Amino acid sequence: MNANNNEASAFLGEGRLTGCSSDEEPGAETMFFPQIKTPDQLVSNRNADFIRRNFPLATVDQWNDWRWQLRNSITTIEDLRKIIRLSEKEIMALNNLKGRLPLRVTPYFASLIYNTRSSNPLRRIVVPVVEELLQMPEEKTDPLHEQLSSPVKGIVHRYPDRVLFTVTQVCSAYCRYCTRSHSVGKLDKLGKNDFEKAFEYIRNHTEVRDVLISGGDPLTMSDEMLDYILRNIREISHVEIIRIGTRVPVVLPQRITNKLITILKKYHPLFISLHFSHPDEITQECGEACTKLADGGFPLGSQTVLLKGINDDVKVMKELFHKLLMIRVRPYYLYQCDLIPGSSNFRTSVKKGLEIIKGLRGFTSGYAIPQYVIDAPGGGGKIPLLPDYVVEHTGEKIVLRNYKGTICEYPEI
Repeated sequence: MNANNNEASAFLGEGRLTGCSSDEEPGAETMFFPQIKTPDQLVSNRNADFIRRNFPLATVDQWNDWRWQLRNSITTIEDLRKIIRLSEKEIMALNNLKGRLPLRVTPYFASLIYNTRSSNPLRRIVVPVVEELLQMPEEKTDPLHEQLSSPVKGIVHRYPDRVLFTVTQVCSAYCRYCTRSHSVGKLDKLGKNDFEKAFEYIRNHTEVRDVLISGGDPLTMSDEMLDYILRNIREISHVEIIRIGTRVPVVLPQRITNKLITILKKYHPLFISLHFSHPDEITQECGEACTKLADGGFPLGSQTVLLKGINDDVKVMKELFHKLLMIRVRPYYLYQCDLIPGSSNFRTSVKKGLEIIKGLRGFTSGYAIPQYVIDAPGGGGKIPLLPDYVVEHTGEKIVLRNYKGTICEYPEI
């Protein structure tokens, strides 16, 4: 059941903004000042209704301020039950999250789920259920063995010519199937000395031409900190491209400000890897954030995790990928869900993933079809998967089956 205005006032507390998980986050000491006039210029009717019920004193400027969104994030069961009616499975999970991936939902993303059932795809992405507490034998805290491939803090060097640079463990919203659920949300910050060691490692390894900045979510960091990180990496002569992995346009689109775009544009070629799970995530606000990034000259690619009961359906995937192309985001990867603890609630069979790719290939444009991969357990890296299109392959010919099931031959040389 949605909160009424009295409940919402209690949610805001006695002046201090709620939902800040650390005093080190931007604006953690900011105080809340009442707004006399009710907001009347909002991005959408959905937001207007949500704010009226849950943040009746918030101004339009506050709602559109990404720091306000972070400070007012929903991080406790008490916060969440003022927004939605929780199921028994959700309550059990929320009461047993100690030491696990914490709860965090931005007010913006909460506005997408506040009047939904527990089966709603977007709600399932961010609200834990009791199955998350069950660990299967094949599930590991670090299934990709990133820690074993980390020569210095923050750097994962698995592939020959590129490194992963995890610059923060903070996200604006925590997805329950997160590959790094063992580390994100723990606020294990990199200090200046850690950053300098990471930069030095990249400088000393001249084979590294590609740096992926990830976390956590790098775009939860301040403009100044992002500028510092990007500047130091761009000054390394053998680094050709920089990538930023982020879910911010989906869960915190207010973060994509003109100032941020100006900073990022200094460091081209810069690629942005986004993470979308369901077509309902592509709202007007999200679309405008992606448009800003695309207009800034940043190639945008989406990585989607195949999730049981959320997007394991050809129709849903096709709608998602078509909507992504409309906001200039290229579907890039479709991931098989990683074997993190509690992931059996989300994992599908590999057969299901192949069925989805088969249901897309030939039935929509190639730009709308991502590469289906398993990030192999034990640090084996990304392995691409395709439906079985090869019927026979000899020294004389290859016999193929197309998307209609028609058999075709191509001669070998």
